[in-house]
Amino acid sequence: MQDRNNQTTTGPTLKKGLRARHMTMIALGGSIGTGLFLASGTAISNAGPGGALIAYAAVGIMVFFLMTSLGELATFMPDSGSFNTYAARFVDPALGFAMGWNFWYNWAVTIAAELAAATVLIKYWFPDSSSMLWSLLFLVLIFALNVLSVKGYGESEYWFAIIKVATVIIFLTVGVLMIFGIIGGEAVGFSNFTVGDAPFHGGFFAVLGVFMAAGFSFQGTELIGVAAGESENPRENVPRAIRQVFWRILIFYILAITVISLIIPYTHPDLLKGDLNNIGVSPFTLVFEKAGLAIAASVMNAVILTSVLSAGNSGMYASSRVLYALARDGKAPRFLGRLNKKGIPMNALLLTTAVGMLAFLASLFGDGIVYTWLLNASGMCGFITWLGIAISHYRFRRAYVAQGRDLNDLPYRARWFPFGPIFAFVLCIIVIVGQNYQAFTGDQIDWSGALVAYLSVPLFLILWLGYKFIKKTKVIPLQECDFTTTNE
Repeated sequence: MQDRNNQTTTGPTLKKGLRARHMTMIALGGSIGTGLFLASGTAISNAGPGGALIAYAAVGIMVFFLMTSLGELATFMPDSGSFNTYAARFVDPALGFAMGWNFWYNWAVTIAAELAAATVLIKYWFPDSSSMLWSLLFLVLIFALNVLSVKGYGESEYWFAIIKVATVIIFLTVGVLMIFGIIGGEAVGFSNFTVGDAPFHGGFFAVLGVFMAAGFSFQGTELIGVAAGESENPRENVPRAIRQVFWRILIFYILAITVISLIIPYTHPDLLKGDLNNIGVSPFTLVFEKAGLAIAASVMNAVILTSVLSAGNSGMYASSRVLYALARDGKAPRFLGRLNKKGIPMNALLLTTAVGMLAFLASLFGDGIVYTWLLNASGMCGFITWLGIAISHYRFRRAYVAQGRDLNDLPYRARWFPFGPIFAFVLCIIVIVGQNYQAFTGDQIDWSGALVAYLSVPLFLILWLGYKFIKKTKVIPLQECDFTTTNE
């Protein structure tokens, strides 16, 4: 095994235990969660069916380009460090350092947030039970899935994704049958697309607000880049999984929002109420109940519970692998780069789990409050990761050509270069800058709201510029970008 400095080392290595079906389902299930099952109703209510479709389609196109960029990077250089490795190789070691810690922090906090959400969901059935007990049980579950082997993570994500995908397919089937009156009584047709001022409602800023929120719904798709480092055959499995992204976005988001909008008018008051404390008014639940399925709320509660556990499971896997990669590259304490005999970065996993224990605060301060606070704490970290992917791919391709390499030798080649990464870069900047533009549009600036929305940005800049100042790093010239050194 070679490290970054081409020194031969010995010891256990990461296991290539993720098969093609695991990679496909990680890609398929990555962005299916509360953003689709809950937030889609709020999006339709705020911007109308047309506004919601435009916003989700625009973000979907951006994510598609990001995933093709990541696909080109991950097939050429599959690495558990993924984003931070690519940024350090093709842009600047300081950017790689900041991206790695930003990604770890984002997903480590997400574990805690999803565990807090799971306690809220489980209290749908057991309202008087202990939050601490459920947080502990769920934390032990996802830790066990990750500590067994990488295949344990892959298998659990495979079945979590199967549940989510099956739910959406059943929902779409039932919805289409309702639209044409085959079930549920009278055919609703397209009448709800013309209710009030539909299909667009609230004007440009309403659509912009949904556009900002839609970005959060798609976060998780980038996990395929981390998983590539432990794929049995990344040059075949990663492109196959990446190609699923466009169709997933089309089917699972665009069609689902269309079906919801056709069956439930955007003026329906319950669309605004769908959240973790109101599973009964999830737009999916509303449609199923309208079709005559009385147990819809319980079924959707169970599906959404698997979704948040899936997000926590993925967060623990990805954040521990990136933390391991940071340690391996000398950007984190060395003990975090040790692997056990099964190829699991145990110390990185334990530290990440310790952060997940923050979910226990749910029992002290109230489940919904803590979930919201933890989610806000990670802020825009995901968008910063996407921004870094776009920059890394742009520099990768330019360096590849500058060094006289043949583009036909790439195992997977992203189309639409350089439009793809530039388009994704611009949209990510718009999302980041406009995340809480309302804080600056009133008579007085809402400093509290601005702090919550933008805190991730100065933290990232401190990491980036601080490392750059201490280590005296510079942007790597295109001719000097390293395409040859292996990390595993």
